Amino acid sequence: MVKLRRIEERDNQIIGEIVQQSLKEEGLDIPGTAYFDPYLFSLFDYYEKENREYWVLEKDGEVIGGIGVGPFDEEKGIGEIQKLYIVKAERGQGYAHKLVNRALEFGKERYDALYIETFASLSDANHLYRQYGFKKLEAPLAGTEHSACDTWLLLEF
Repeated sequence: MVKLRRIEERDNQIIGEIVQQSLKEEGLDIPGTAYFDPYLFSLFDYYEKENREYWVLEKDGEVIGGIGVGPFDEEKGIGEIQKLYIVKAERGQGYAHKLVNRALEFGKERYDALYIETFASLSDANHLYRQYGFKKLEAPLAGTEHSACDTWLLLEF
């Protein structure tokens, strides 16, 4: 059984490991990526603040992935989809759609647009985002934290 729920403090370690393992598998365990985010292993605390939330996906009681939405440029009403990762063995089963749909519901309630920073090499992820109407930008929005990313997407509501 698959369950989508808000992150709990006990999820910090496993979600951090899933993010790092996923990036490592793609050769993206490099500076300027989420691999080195200072709060990666304390996401529960990070997402307890206003206008941000993180959800984990559990399958048979095991955390297999997650997604977050947080502020990017609150003055301009832009939020950001953050840390969408699923363990490799569970990819390709529609779980990313479940996560993205939840993130979009939350984002539409709080923001005028959602931004994503990713990599062109992650073709499945880019295809997924475009299915939801995200448009590719030519450059990152001002204020980016992930300087290694080479693909930037925006969905306006």
